[in-house]
Amino acid sequence: MVSKYIALPKGVTEEVFDVAISEFREVLGGDAVLTGAQQLAPYIKTMMPVADEEHVPSAALLATTVEQIQKIVAICNRHKVPVWTISTGKNLGYGSAAPAERGQVVLDLKRMNRILEVDKDLAYALVEPGVTYQQLYDHIEEHKLGLWLSMPAPSAIAGPVGNTLDRGVGYTPYGEHFMFACGMEVVLANGEVLRTGMGSMPNSNTWQVFKWGYGPYLDGIFTQSNYGIVTKFGFWLMPEPPAFKPFVIQYDREEDIVEIVDTIRPLRINGVIPNAVVIAHALYEAPVKARRSDYMTGPGSIPDEAVFRIMKDHKLGIWNVYAALYGTQEQIDVNWKIVRQAFGKSGKARILTEQEASGDPAFVYRAKLMRGEMTLKEFSLYNWRGGGGSMWFAPVSQARGSETLKQMALTKQILARHGLDYSGEFIVGMRDMHHIVDVLYDKTDPEQTKAAYQCFDELLSEFSARGYGIYRVNTAFMDKVAETYGPVQRNIHKILKDALDPNGILAPGKSGIR
Repeated sequence: MVSKYIALPKGVTEEVFDVAISEFREVLGGDAVLTGAQQLAPYIKTMMPVADEEHVPSAALLATTVEQIQKIVAICNRHKVPVWTISTGKNLGYGSAAPAERGQVVLDLKRMNRILEVDKDLAYALVEPGVTYQQLYDHIEEHKLGLWLSMPAPSAIAGPVGNTLDRGVGYTPYGEHFMFACGMEVVLANGEVLRTGMGSMPNSNTWQVFKWGYGPYLDGIFTQSNYGIVTKFGFWLMPEPPAFKPFVIQYDREEDIVEIVDTIRPLRINGVIPNAVVIAHALYEAPVKARRSDYMTGPGSIPDEAVFRIMKDHKLGIWNVYAALYGTQEQIDVNWKIVRQAFGKSGKARILTEQEASGDPAFVYRAKLMRGEMTLKEFSLYNWRGGGGSMWFAPVSQARGSETLKQMALTKQILARHGLDYSGEFIVGMRDMHHIVDVLYDKTDPEQTKAAYQCFDELLSEFSARGYGIYRVNTAFMDKVAETYGPVQRNIHKILKDALDPNGILAPGKSGIR
């Protein structure tokens, strides 16, 4: 018998789901409960090398209030219906808006998009999940609040709640986003509403200024997890500095990455450079200026000779180091002297300021990110090869030059074995280093899709075997990454899940937790 639904939740009959859908409509109204194939199309398409049918939702619910969410979780508990929550659903390359498992109901919170408070003096915001960075940026500009955002590269369409809950990062001194989170409101699986930190104190006015509250710190368990539904989220904003100086430093040899990282590390630890430093490979920057087909057609990974031509044609280094200085002009002048001396010792670096690089499109979009301005320019990556396939591979290591060449060599070997290009960057934090690689492929090509899956699987296996943990991953590989962190952590996650969500209704499979 053909079902009236494009998918059904695991273990739920059509008759039971009919009752649940009817109850959802009583809570939300008919227009906010989506079950038709066309209505659900935005929640199906992914960029992962698996069949989209594996991630088809059974329905989507458009909630607008906390009270509605409380009623939704009650219905889900009653009928054992799993629900996959998204805020803006724009985590492209990590799973998009599709649920982790076929048949899950998507709880879409994009209509919960109120900016509840922005405090100019204390520099914080309190927002709902559907608020986008663009919306908040426009609010700050309209009210001339003199505050800066930190956001990921797809800034305008993504939102601070979803990005921070997946522990995403940005490019200003406030770029470690969860570090600057302060206070959450969470609907638990039993319908209770928890306010973390100082938010649990009646009449408190310190919810967004003091992170810890009293007793165990709980906010962390609601990141990269499925223990609750975050409905309000507080975070700190950066006061606009008196002066800002972005710069790029270019190097021409891949082996220079060792010197680059070892030069950056003390500057970051000592706070001379206050934001995360991006070290972008030429092939990561090239899509802003060119397409792959301009330099190579046919199968296989792009050869070094083509990379050298790209560098020459578009004035790129093999490594392009982006960072900025913030503060008074006097502070910047002192720190700029330190930066120039540090990078100038070997004579290998080309140091370019905003004056020399102002017309370069790659520099322009990087500078915007480092001062909290909206841009979608990094989506040029998806035009490099075409075909709509993308997965972010994101291992973490110590910020040491000795960690770089072996990682890059291993990554390039695995990618080349599967006919894919190395499109990567290293990002140096305070003491850590993220090696971010966009595994780009043509999802319309079955052979390339198969190769991309095998490539990503091999990357995860080889890096984890060498002790490099992945900090974030797409929904198709969440179980595999969770396994690399060992049985004790997985068991603790399971104990928490069983205690907080005994019916397992909240996002089963998120981060490998069921």
